[in-house]
Amino acid sequence: MSIFQIKQKTSGAVLWTGSAHDEKTALDAMAREAGYPDYASLPNQIRASGVQAAKLDLIS
Repeated sequence: MSIFQIKQKTSGAVLWTGSAHDEKTALDAMAREAGYPDYASLPNQIRASGVQAAKLDLIS
């Protein structure tokens, strides 16, 4: 698993940070934490504003 951070493109607000296998599962995890079954179930206005999922490379 990798660590992903999901941000809103327009404001740069961090919406979610956590571990996931890939970008799709990260988006679904973010939606579940917000109370939705998956990313596709989020309201259109949230998805339309654009989100960006980035894989974080953490070096210890």
